Amino acid sequence: MSSPFASGMGDNWPGTAVWDAVEQLRGQFEQKAGTRMGRGDVRAAVLALLAEKPMHGYQIMAEIEERSGGSWKPSPGSVYPTLQLLADEGLIRAEESNGRKTYSLTVEGQTVADVAGDAPWAAQSGRGTGSKHGALPKAGVDLAQAIAQVGRSGNAKQVNEAVAVLEEARRKVYAILAQD
Repeated sequence: MSSPFASGMGDNWPGTAVWDAVEQLRGQFEQKAGTRMGRGDVRAAVLALLAEKPMHGYQIMAEIEERSGGSWKPSPGSVYPTLQLLADEGLIRAEESNGRKTYSLTVEGQTVADVAGDAPWAAQSGRGTGSKHGALPKAGVDLAQAIAQVGRSGNAKQVNEAVAVLEEARRKVYAILAQD
């Protein structure tokens, strides 16, 4: 893929290689850093939050987004059906107050939540003990955006400096893997 900012400069322009590398990196990280999670993850998140205190649906969505550092924002179309399923299973109950349904765990729901372990947003944000990748995809996307900006608006000297920084960063990252 050729850079839109390199048009007219030919494929020999240093920014073309940078742009291609950034696009490849962005594509790899976007696959891993998406905001969609599985249905079981929504279920686990709802149970984990309700284990702390009763909440209504939009509180649950906002809390998941906040605790995941903004990397996961479940939609009403995933949260409300999950709440209904949990209620049907007898794990939560809903009480209506001021026109809102507030959900809380039943005794059985509390038991299930206790057994479940880490909340799914912990792995998503890199804060959980079970997270192997955590914030890495977001950091990669952030870096790709910065490099793309250099490629779009930087002069040849700035592009070459950015390439040198990236090459050094790559060596340092591999050095991290070499440590044991």
